[in-house]
Amino acid sequence: MERNNSNEVVLGVIGLGGRGRGLSKILLDMEDVSIPAICDVLDDRVQMAADQFESLGRPRPQGYSDYKELLARDDIQGVIIATSWTTHAMIAVDAMKAGKYTASEVGGASSIEECWELVRTSEQTGIPCMMLENCCYGRNEMALLNMVKKGIFGELIHCQCGYEHDLREEVAMGIENRHYRIHNYLNRNGDVYPTHGLGPVAKYLNINRGNRFLTLSSMASKARGLHNWVMDNLGERHPLAEADFTQGDVATTMIKCAHGETIMVIHDTTLPRPYSRAGRVQGTKGIWMEDNNSIYIEGRSQEHTWESFDKYLDEYEHPLWREYIKMGVRGSHGGMDYLCLMAFVESVKTGLPTPIDVYDMATWMAVTVLSEQSVVQGGHPMPFPDFTKGRWINRPLGPAGKYSLDNVYEEFWQ
Repeated sequence: MERNNSNEVVLGVIGLGGRGRGLSKILLDMEDVSIPAICDVLDDRVQMAADQFESLGRPRPQGYSDYKELLARDDIQGVIIATSWTTHAMIAVDAMKAGKYTASEVGGASSIEECWELVRTSEQTGIPCMMLENCCYGRNEMALLNMVKKGIFGELIHCQCGYEHDLREEVAMGIENRHYRIHNYLNRNGDVYPTHGLGPVAKYLNINRGNRFLTLSSMASKARGLHNWVMDNLGERHPLAEADFTQGDVATTMIKCAHGETIMVIHDTTLPRPYSRAGRVQGTKGIWMEDNNSIYIEGRSQEHTWESFDKYLDEYEHPLWREYIKMGVRGSHGGMDYLCLMAFVESVKTGLPTPIDVYDMATWMAVTVLSEQSVVQGGHPMPFPDFTKGRWINRPLGPAGKYSLDNVYEEFWQ
């Protein structure tokens, strides 16, 4: 794609629930971004978002209820998609066909075909498509990426990750709050939200660039957490009191990689627990564990004794985060939302591929539908599609830059 000669990046936002409005607010904090058009199927959300623009001192955007009308605008260079999980791929395909740089919020796929459609459309149009997996830009995750690339853990053998978050109230109140998650929990059973943990791990393991996922096997527990919460908090007369929730309380997925590494992914959102992404990185020279903020590096740590990760975070802080802290961390989720959006904006501005590309997006999304299929078959291994069609074997790294997730380029800070 041609480089944008203007310093301003012009974006549209599709989907204006809490997440869409939150992303809009972060984007409006960037001086080189303008958002003249927004869209949602619910009129009140369009009005709420437009009011938010005015409260932030920005021009009131044009509101749409049909996203295709927004995509038809000539002034829009890229779009942010923050709609329901099951509409991400459809809108992303239409956005690429309209010639817009495309960024989609996270969520799993409903079919393997929609993943292939994303890949085919990006290949045919030449338009990048990026999943906005903010956790790839988390402070710890980027420090770990730096450590992995420097060989601190040796050769990686096993990783663990997941999404462990008590969402009982959010899911159970989904009908009242018009939130799509409830409909998935009533009808699906698998890892419906795999990418927060899996995205960073996939980058550590060079997935789609020298490595790939081969097979996946999933099992899910019984479902009790949501029913109990509804009965305890909403009462037996609530419409969901007699609902048969399909989504198991804990879904566990094992993935085998082409070069022998294994990954365990946990989805655990309907039981009481503190938040965690269940991180673990283990190699031939050491191990890091998220839940106790600990690390052990052979030859450096006291033998058989955990150390705090804090001093390693300071030593191996990713240079992007060193610069970010000096600039002033901003935005939500500890600052990683801002960096993720900046990575997309920079790609639009330069006309270069996005650091999370369509092959990453399709691969990570596919975990959901494959896990559903495996759960139905009692954990039977499911073969993983190769969305690169063999190119993963010697596929080169993406463009060098500050926001790269394929490597750490110190020279950009020197």
